Amino acid sequence: MLRKWYFAGRRFALCMIANIIVILHLQKPNPLMAAKINIFSGSATAVLGEKIAQSYGIELGKSSVIRYADGEFQPSFDENIRGSDVFIIQSTHTPSDNLFELLMMIDAARRASAKSIVAVIPYFGYARQDRKDKPRVSIASKLVANLLSAAGVNRIIALDLHADQIQGFFDVPVDHLYASSVFIPYLKTLHLPELIFASPDTGGTRRAGSYAKFFHTNFVICYKHRAKPNEVAKMRLVGDVTGKDVILLDDIVDTGGTLCKAAELIMENGAHSVRAVVTHALLSGNARETIEQSALQELIVTDTIPHPHESTRIKVLSTADLFAEVIRRLKRKESISSLFKF
Repeated sequence: MLRKWYFAGRRFALCMIANIIVILHLQKPNPLMAAKINIFSGSATAVLGEKIAQSYGIELGKSSVIRYADGEFQPSFDENIRGSDVFIIQSTHTPSDNLFELLMMIDAARRASAKSIVAVIPYFGYARQDRKDKPRVSIASKLVANLLSAAGVNRIIALDLHADQIQGFFDVPVDHLYASSVFIPYLKTLHLPELIFASPDTGGTRRAGSYAKFFHTNFVICYKHRAKPNEVAKMRLVGDVTGKDVILLDDIVDTGGTLCKAAELIMENGAHSVRAVVTHALLSGNARETIEQSALQELIVTDTIPHPHESTRIKVLSTADLFAEVIRRLKRKESISSLFKF
């Protein structure tokens, strides 16, 4: 009897061990089943998308846009993305077709059974409309967030949002990147002996203070009063710039009026030189001519918005390596915030 119970118990133990081995084997990640990465680009950022894919180490995904005579268009993916982690790179600057193309690509990826859809938005358009600053107006940046969520996006990656609170407009994770990791290495190469930072308005004091703290220097503020949008009526300088090499900091340069007026004011107050560091260069209207004729020695920008025309006074730094590294860390489930210890 005891012998019978012994063999029964032994068989039970062996069966349990076999079941545990099977469970552990099933839980072990299978590299053949891991979701692959696909990086695509919209029409507005084709060059940047190519650079990001190259930096990541893969080819840019094949996609196309059919345009009809009545102005409608239809983007499509020209390769299989079923079960893939899809990254769609598109800035949403003017015209609004760029935003709608991104929405349609997200919708197309969702309908093509992509595992996840990440919208990489180097420049997030309508970000300046983040609140009601007068009665009966839209909060357009919240509307854009709703549209992206409705289209089926799972995650947002954006660079230097105009206002931090825009992250709260989304119900999906937002990775807010900072162009400081691109600008700081370049600023170090300038070796400016009397470096000081400046904000062209009071809204940028936090940014100027952060750069000043990193470089162990001071910062000044240009206080402005607008008569109407894109037009500065008055500007005053708060701080001393005598004999200093000044770096103006901002996230967006549109017409260039504020930036050039601030540069002129700084030089009038005895600065040795003045440069500007701006993440998103919209350069609307005659902005290029305004900058060329200004007191700015150099305008340093990124390629979040394409710049087809070269300029001796405008220096363009690429963000491709930054975005590629963020995509790589997302795939590996590594920290992204550690990229911006600044």
